[in-house]
Amino acid sequence: QIYLWIIDSGCSKRMTGNRALLTNFVEKFLKTVHFGNNDFAVIDGYGDVVIGSMTIKKDYYVEGLGHNLFSIGQFCDKGLEVSFRKSTCFVRNEDGVDFLTGDRSSNLYTIALNKVASNSLTCLLAKASSSQSWLWHQRLSHLNFATINNLVKTNLVEGLPKMKFEKDHLCSACEQGKIHREHHKCKTAFASNKPLYLLHMDLCGPMRIKSINGKLYVLVVVDDYSWYTWRVRTDNGTEFKNKTLAKFFAEIMKSSTTNVETSNVEIPLNEEEVFHESSESFQGEYSSSSLNDDVHQSIDYDVPFAPVARIEAIRLFLGYATHKDFIVFQMDVKTMFFNGILKEEVYIGQPLVFVNKQYPDHVYALDKALYGLKQAPRAWYDVLSQFLIDIDFQKGSIDTTLFIKKG
Repeated sequence: QIYLWIIDSGCSKRMTGNRALLTNFVEKFLKTVHFGNNDFAVIDGYGDVVIGSMTIKKDYYVEGLGHNLFSIGQFCDKGLEVSFRKSTCFVRNEDGVDFLTGDRSSNLYTIALNKVASNSLTCLLAKASSSQSWLWHQRLSHLNFATINNLVKTNLVEGLPKMKFEKDHLCSACEQGKIHREHHKCKTAFASNKPLYLLHMDLCGPMRIKSINGKLYVLVVVDDYSWYTWRVRTDNGTEFKNKTLAKFFAEIMKSSTTNVETSNVEIPLNEEEVFHESSESFQGEYSSSSLNDDVHQSIDYDVPFAPVARIEAIRLFLGYATHKDFIVFQMDVKTMFFNGILKEEVYIGQPLVFVNKQYPDHVYALDKALYGLKQAPRAWYDVLSQFLIDIDFQKGSIDTTLFIKKG
């Protein structure tokens, strides 16, 4: 026998007027149903529709209803999609799999359930209760509900009801089973009670791409108490090196002795090397003056103390001048290191191709700096800064390379 079911968009629930189709019938007055012609009927109860191995749960019985009706709203509530074409209709899941297929006849879309395969309508129209869902979840060794629904569709488990199983709460046994033991013991918590008591530092680099200022390393310092963060960009990443300890080892290496035979080959000195005259009186005077010099700790005497304009200050100056529409002039001083006046005694040897034949053993005493001297940048800075101050410029207190003249 063929049972046709009409796909009805105006029907709120599945219902039938054929009492013989319902099994496990529960006779109970529920409510009334209104039709399009303003007539109404009474819902006298509900039951299950069993066709072969397929079961449709809780189908309403309306006495006098001449058709079997499927509700599109109930399909959509189950996460299904109902599509209509010119001569057919489809009921699909979210993956696009067709569960039901109907035909169009006399302007109505109907589905013949006896033509539907027994495993194609599993758990679509009926939903398992919470107790049934968790009972089968435990019976199947805490199998996840998506796999249980796949077992229902493929009819692989005997006795498994053809319903839709849903997870409405968490399973404590599953949660405990997924917990894993920590691989390492917890470290003893060390709490700082004031700022700068405990700092966390991380040095990253060298980076493949330099920053705007040519930096290759990034140092991040985090205060454990306040979680204030400092970010320092550097070019060589030596912030963690102990400078005092490095100098200490350098002194040890200087004091060590090695047995090396001296060479008899004379090596000429060029004009860039600084030395004193070979007379005994001059040697004594120079040595005594050197011994009387004060040596201060934490000062690197190998570095020439010449202020250099920072790229940040130059950018700030150019940006401000552009904002105010100022005219910026740039001037380069040629051979500027030749103009620096030396404050200390500096001597150089005679160039090899310009040796005075009358005084071949004499040296030159410098009045001004030369290129190659460590004092040259500082000497030129002193001359230039004094000249600018004499013409009413004021030197910057923070950036000593900045001179300002107020009109």
